[in-house]
Amino acid sequence: MKDFRFQILIFISGILLSCSVQLKTSTEAEKTPKENGIQIIDEPSDENTYTGWWVYGEGQHIFKDEATLEEFDLVFPNENMKELVALYLSVCEMEYFPMECDMKGNVQNDTLEVTDFEITYIQGCGE
Repeated sequence: MKDFRFQILIFISGILLSCSVQLKTSTEAEKTPKENGIQIIDEPSDENTYTGWWVYGEGQHIFKDEATLEEFDLVFPNENMKELVALYLSVCEMEYFPMECDMKGNVQNDTLEVTDFEITYIQGCGE
């Protein structure tokens, strides 16, 4: 009789444990990626870093790449253009004065779309 009760206890425990595992599995499967805090972003990244000189004059921003000596028009989609001109003029103190920079962004049709930049050196006049 004890063996029979023990077998029934094991059988019922097995059923209860399998139901709880099955219940947990089904609730985990029903969650969406957003509920789990997982986001999948599939964007091609053509972003590169270019080292060269930023020149501003008469309303036009130009970048000359140090490696290839190619010139690109600069576009800063995430920046306030008035503040950028004020920054350039406060650093260089005049238009058409080259400022060495590292520019991060994408090149499309001779235009460099800048996502981030760092001023690395300001070329002086040499008195």
